[in-house]
Amino acid sequence: MGKIAFVFPGQGSQTVGMGQALAQTDEGVKAIFDAADTALNFSLSSIIFEGPKETLTQTANTQPALLTTSMAILHHFQKQGITADYVAGHSLGEYSALVAAGAISFEDAVAAVRKRGELMEEAVPNGEGAMAAVLGLDREKLAEVTAEISAMGNAVQLANLNCPGQIVISGSKKGIELAAVKAKEAGAKRVLPLEVSGPFHSSLMKPAAEKFKSVIDGIAVKEALIPVLANVNAKAMTSPEDIKINLVEQLYSPVLWEDSVREMIALGVDTFIEIGPGKVLSGLVKKIDRSVKTYAVSDEESCLVALEALKEEAQ
Repeated sequence: MGKIAFVFPGQGSQTVGMGQALAQTDEGVKAIFDAADTALNFSLSSIIFEGPKETLTQTANTQPALLTTSMAILHHFQKQGITADYVAGHSLGEYSALVAAGAISFEDAVAAVRKRGELMEEAVPNGEGAMAAVLGLDREKLAEVTAEISAMGNAVQLANLNCPGQIVISGSKKGIELAAVKAKEAGAKRVLPLEVSGPFHSSLMKPAAEKFKSVIDGIAVKEALIPVLANVNAKAMTSPEDIKINLVEQLYSPVLWEDSVREMIALGVDTFIEIGPGKVLSGLVKKIDRSVKTYAVSDEESCLVALEALKEEAQ
């Protein structure tokens, strides 16, 4: 058996009720949800467990909710003694990875991502920014399309490089509309608008990043005990200096997810364990390299399935 990576999902994986069953049976899990409520001075856990969905999907709630649920699931899973050689997270999930690596305390991270969500929501007036998934076009061609449109004064750029043939673009509403037409002309199979509250991972997030820098500067960041693959450059980071710089840049830079997965595979990882709600990242990893093993751990049942499979591999 090769090396293991824990990977953590970002926005879009949230569901009302996530983590609730584990919190009812595992005191340690419940303590993590309680710690989030204390850190934020309001009952985030009731929004997670009871909704409504519209409240949970507000960026300023979704981000701390996903971080908290991922950390709660991680706590339950790690009681079995499984450890990671590398960790990574998709966008917001990078904070879950940093907490898992011991670089940032859970309390600091949950407060930081709450603020991150607020700043991201404030950065661009509602309706002026957009994101869309482009299917079936390679990154070089799509980068040419977005560069051409941005040069004409309509900001748009590659935002999430998820896997071959699946790239999310982000920018102004007009920029996305123009890019959708051009991408199809260049050979894209489909362009799907995404339901998001802003143009994340685009240059339009730079004002949010400038404000967010003081938030990151205000928290204690330690040397990571496990290397964390950074979204902005797909390289392993452990130093507090690198972590702080990359977290600020991450707000307006593309998420290099495909590159990060390939880098972990090159470093010897053959087993990816997605920790948090949903199975989005497991699906992306399989599209990047079918030869690796993936497990998605989100509840008691999926936890037991993953543990059983890992024990068999270890024999």
